[in-house]
Amino acid sequence: MDLDYFKDKLFDLLNDADDMGITDIETNYRENKLIVSLQDGLVVEIQCRQISN
Repeated sequence: MDLDYFKDKLFDLLNDADDMGITDIETNYRENKLIVSLQDGLVVEIQCRQISN
């Protein structure tokens, strides 16, 4: 599995998670980040890095 495939799957998992109260997911593929906005106003940044093969 490569990093791009992992990021895509992570996006899909978050996007399909109806019980988490996610209102928006922004992707910044150049910086390998997902910015997730929740209904309560919380915004979370998820950074993906490959640290080994």
